[in-house]
Amino acid sequence: MFDKLNEECGVFGIYTNKPGHHVVEQTYLALYALQHRGQESCGIAVCDDGLIHYHRDLGLVPDVFSRETLEKLGGGNMAVGHVRYSTTGTKSRSNAQPLVVRHMKGAMALAHNGNLTNAAELRESLEMDGAIFHSTNDTEVISYIITKARIRTDSIESAVEEAMKQIMGAYSLVIMSPTKLIAARDPHGFRPLCIGELDGDIIFASESCALDSLGATFIRDIEPGEIVVADKDGVRSITTHCGGPSAFCVFEFIYFARPDSVISGASVHTARQRAGAFLALEHPVQADVVVGIPDSGIDAALGFARQTGIPYGIGFIKNRYIGRTFIQPTQSERERSVRIKLNAIQATVKNKRVALIDDSIVRGTTMVQTVNLIREAGAREVHLRFACPPFVNPCYFGTDIDSRENLIACRMTTDEMRDYFGVDSLGFLSVASVTKIAEGARCDFCTGCFTGQYPVDEPKAVKKNRFEYKISESIESMA
Repeated sequence: MFDKLNEECGVFGIYTNKPGHHVVEQTYLALYALQHRGQESCGIAVCDDGLIHYHRDLGLVPDVFSRETLEKLGGGNMAVGHVRYSTTGTKSRSNAQPLVVRHMKGAMALAHNGNLTNAAELRESLEMDGAIFHSTNDTEVISYIITKARIRTDSIESAVEEAMKQIMGAYSLVIMSPTKLIAARDPHGFRPLCIGELDGDIIFASESCALDSLGATFIRDIEPGEIVVADKDGVRSITTHCGGPSAFCVFEFIYFARPDSVISGASVHTARQRAGAFLALEHPVQADVVVGIPDSGIDAALGFARQTGIPYGIGFIKNRYIGRTFIQPTQSERERSVRIKLNAIQATVKNKRVALIDDSIVRGTTMVQTVNLIREAGAREVHLRFACPPFVNPCYFGTDIDSRENLIACRMTTDEMRDYFGVDSLGFLSVASVTKIAEGARCDFCTGCFTGQYPVDEPKAVKKNRFEYKISESIESMA
C-alpha cells in the first residue's frame, strides 16, 4: 500500500533424528518470524518416514494454519516452510510453496527465495520436451531441472549439484527428499540463507531471526554456491560451486531483512543506523528534530540523529491493526489509506524544522501524503532524506522492480522530486556509502538497481508476469 518494495520470500527447514519431535510446530513458529519476507501465501510440507504431506494457501501464517490444520499435517522428522511474495508468477494458490513433486525415485518438497534470470529459456526448453507446468513461478522450473537430474544420478544432492550448472540468477533453496534435508545457495549468494542447531536438530532459514524465535543457535551462513545436506549420518557440505565472486543484495540490509537478524557477520540493525549516519554526513541539515517514517525508516533516523546531535523524536503513530494486505482499489483510496495507517504527532513537529528520514523511495506514490501529514501537524520546514541511492534500474534477482517506467527517479531529477514531494530539501545516500553500511560483512554487494551494473547478464524476459498474458496481449509478441 505504501511506496515500498515488496519483501522477498522466506524459506525454512528442520531435520531431526528424534522420534515424535514437533517439526511442524517449529516450522509454524519460524514462519511467523519470517512473515516480513512475504505476505501473499505460505505453506508447510512435512516428511513422515518418506511420505510427504503438505498444506499451503493464500494469506498470512495465522490465516492459513489453524490448530486443526497443523494437527492434520501430523508428525515427522523433517519439515520445510515458505512465506511468499511473488516476483515471478502472480498471486495465486497454484504459486504457493513449498512445491511438492513426485517422480519415479520418490518425492521432493522445494522452497525457493530469489529469481532465476534464465527461467524463461529453461521453461521453453522443458515445454518443448513435453513438460507440463501447473504454476507460473521459477520454483517449478527448478523442480523440473532437479528432477531430470535426479533420474540420472544416485542421490538428491548430486541432482541439486547438477541442476546448479543450469539454473542462473538468485536462489536460496531448501529441499526435502524422503530421507534428506538440503539447503543450497546460488554461487553469487544474492539472497540470505543460514544454518542453525536446536538440541541436535539441524535448521536452515532465510534469516537468523527465525533461529532466535525457536531458541536455536546460529552456526553460520551457508556460503554462496554451497550445498548442505542433513540426514541420519549428520551434516555435510558440497562446495563444487563455491569460490566465485559474491554479490549479496545490499537492499537486504537497507530494508528487506528484519533488524534483529545478522547476515554475513553484520547486524542489520547496526547497518541501518550506519546508513543514517553516512546520510547525515553527506546531506547535513539545520533541523530541530529527526523523525523516521515507520517502520523501516526508524533505524536510519536514529543513526542520522546520533551523527548530527539533533534530537530524535517519534513523529508518527502507526496503526498496527491494518494488515499489509489492506486493499485500496483506486489511487484516491490509496492516498486516504495513508491517513488510516499513519498519523503525525503534533507535539513532536509543530513549529519545528523536521529532518524526515526513510529507507528508500521507489515509485513515489504516497510520499506526498506522508509529507502532508507532517506539514498539517505544524512542521515549519521538512527536509527529506533517503538512506539509500535512488532506484533507476530493474532488479532481476527477486526484488519487485521489473521495469524503469514506474521508478520516480527515472522520471524526475532530485530537484523535481523535491518540489513534487513538497519538501524544503531532498537527499539520497550515495552508492559509495551504501556499500559500507554493513561493517564487517563477509561479502561483496550487488548494487545493480542503483548503478545498472549487474554481476550476471541481464535476462531477455524481465516481466514479472511473463507467462501470464491474455491472447490479445500476446498477439504482438507472437507475430
